[in-house]
Amino acid sequence: MSAHPVEQTEDKVEPPAVEEQPGERDEPIPGKGRAVRVAIDVMGGDNAPGAIIDGAILALKNIEQLELILVGDESVIAGELEKRSFMSASLKVRHAEEAVEMDEAPSVALRKKRRSSIHVGIKLLKAKEADAFVSAGNTGAVMAVAAVTLRTMEGIDRAAIAVTLPSVNGHSVMLDAGANVVCKAVNLYQFGVMGSVYAQDLLGIDTPRVGLLSIGEEDTKGTDMTREALELLGQSPAVNFVGNVEAKLLYKDTADVVVCDGFTGNIALKVSESVAGMITHFLKEVFASGWRGKIGYLFVRPLLSVMKKKIDHTEVGGAPLLGIDGAVFIAHGSSDSKAVANSIKGAHKFVARDVNGHIREGLAKSPGALAVGKMDSEGFLNQIKKKIWGSGEEEETEEK
Repeated sequence: MSAHPVEQTEDKVEPPAVEEQPGERDEPIPGKGRAVRVAIDVMGGDNAPGAIIDGAILALKNIEQLELILVGDESVIAGELEKRSFMSASLKVRHAEEAVEMDEAPSVALRKKRRSSIHVGIKLLKAKEADAFVSAGNTGAVMAVAAVTLRTMEGIDRAAIAVTLPSVNGHSVMLDAGANVVCKAVNLYQFGVMGSVYAQDLLGIDTPRVGLLSIGEEDTKGTDMTREALELLGQSPAVNFVGNVEAKLLYKDTADVVVCDGFTGNIALKVSESVAGMITHFLKEVFASGWRGKIGYLFVRPLLSVMKKKIDHTEVGGAPLLGIDGAVFIAHGSSDSKAVANSIKGAHKFVARDVNGHIREGLAKSPGALAVGKMDSEGFLNQIKKKIWGSGEEEETEEK
């Protein structure tokens, strides 16, 4: 999808406002009284850099208490901003001479491209020069660099990608959507705590219902790992656990937070996207089949627009990498300007509402399960290292 220029002139029509999400309100950082600083990877994504720049401009025009740091090739960024005649005191540029391609292995990004926009942006987060980082680029690279540079929060063994899904009565959160192919029961427990806090702070749900994705609703169904996770979640005072949730109930408002391993979650997400695409294809065929279809489309078009808004991923934007000691958001690779703006909005809210602080509070309510996880789990950082270096014993060293 091509990006459309957005100019900062008084006599032109302003771009449409970023869509409001459940529980919406713009806030400064608690106790700091300043704008939220979001670093954004301008070089990442199928539609970069144009759609990223347009999304950044759109976000600045619609979100209060926001400062943006555009990370990437400064000559490219300058050219894109000049095309749009856009200047703002709330917009800064940080040069990064390299870019990670969408099909490159995470090991290449981590070991050989340390001057990439992903590296530079996440290091801004570590150095406290930014409060959040957003990228529509290589997901594996973002995960790897974030894990090694920022590490996981104390009490969390593995980070998880939390995606927001539509449901019949609003939205729900599913995690993990792909960060961890193999999990242990304690990891799923920690995902439940993190997802519950995220649903409270970002979706505005007072007491989120947490469910465990399984092959049946009965407690005896599932693998040894899911049955153990069921027991941990059921005993925890940190979550409102409602038991197992079958995949057929994923979109039926049975739970506000659905917990699973990354292998299962990623398949569920991709199958859902495929089904949505198939339905869209069939609808287009129906409405294009003769004059009856065309007339019928005229009558149902407003209703179809409402439905599209409910299921369109660009309305939600990026997914946070929960459990990382920092605010890292992963946007869809095909993100357009609206999706980028909403990803920035999600990162802004994440920081403003102190989601990580609330996650720490939730974890503190069940220290027993966390102690088990500390002893039993190899940890997200070691998992990433083993994938990249083999043994996981080599340490990352800074390039001079």
